[in-house]
Amino acid sequence: MEKNVQDELKALLLKEKAELEENLARIARPVDKEKGDYETTFGEVGADREDNTTEVEQYTDNLPVEITLEKNLQEVISALDRMEKGTYGLCENCQKEIDIERLKANPSAKTCIKC
Repeated sequence: MEKNVQDELKALLLKEKAELEENLARIARPVDKEKGDYETTFGEVGADREDNTTEVEQYTDNLPVEITLEKNLQEVISALDRMEKGTYGLCENCQKEIDIERLKANPSAKTCIKC
């Protein structure tokens, strides 16, 4: 892979990483930021039964969003790690190069279209 293309893809990954971390910060707190591990949070509304219900609803609403954002963040971190190791752009299944257009559409892709 040409260096300028890899630099372009790395910039896309870093931008996506920053956006994911920003969105996660709104609903979760980092447990291990390097690994992209977060824990869903909720605002403390109060101590009575209705307030507790509101807190549970907020947590229940935030949890699936946090899980999805966290998974995406971990995929981006993994792609950046593969760049550092020199294995970025190679399919994890067949070891062939992943098409550049696929990587531009999804910079954290781990596999080629066939796999």
